Amino acid sequence: MLFSSANTLDKSIPVPLYYQLKKIILEYIQVNHKNLDESIPTENEIGEYFNISRPTVRQAINELVVEGYLYRIKSKGTFITKPKIKQGFLATLDNFYSEMNRQGLTPSTKVISVTEIESDKEISDALSLPVQSKVVKLSRLRYADQDPIVLVTTYLPQGKCPDIETKDLENRSLYEVLETDYQYRIASAKRSIESVLATEDKAEALNIKKGSAVQYIESKVYLYDGTPIEYSQAFYRGDRNKFAFEVKSE
Repeated sequence: MLFSSANTLDKSIPVPLYYQLKKIILEYIQVNHKNLDESIPTENEIGEYFNISRPTVRQAINELVVEGYLYRIKSKGTFITKPKIKQGFLATLDNFYSEMNRQGLTPSTKVISVTEIESDKEISDALSLPVQSKVVKLSRLRYADQDPIVLVTTYLPQGKCPDIETKDLENRSLYEVLETDYQYRIASAKRSIESVLATEDKAEALNIKKGSAVQYIESKVYLYDGTPIEYSQAFYRGDRNKFAFEVKSE
């Protein structure tokens, strides 16, 4: 047992024991339990250590599970949930690599495919192109510390990005390629977000269960002259990402 000797329950105060224990366990998993692949002590072990009933321990742990700090695997134990990655790109124009590096995470990208297709009405409307225009469809799986966190499909006007399939899009950000290799100046983006359930193919790519919650984000990116240059459909793992906004009064 790795609880500190300073961690004690005070039965003389009106604060429920389960709530006192919950705070102790939360501090323990945030400070002392570094191996995420190792389960925390069992309910029996915790109960014996603090000399309290198993239902009291279970109530404390249940609340931490509901709040997303812990999760259970049947017959294996209770484990610490990996911390969520704070995504700020909804409110700023930034690339994936910079966002991850700022948080001390190692980003990487796997290009699944780069193909030329004819645009349907949805893609054409997003890119202000006639239907059946030639566009580049770029599918990528993006990682933070080797964990897949987002599956993104990007559509680009083929005429504005010739030979983009030859670019190193696994080690360079798309925005860097557009700005450096094609001399485009990205000015703004419109994004929308909604919660959806992962289909079988997306769940497999993101290493989650089919039907798990994912955040679906559509992005339309514009140049300074108002020309749309990118339309993206991204699926973020709900268990690994949270999105931050800053709102100011007018």
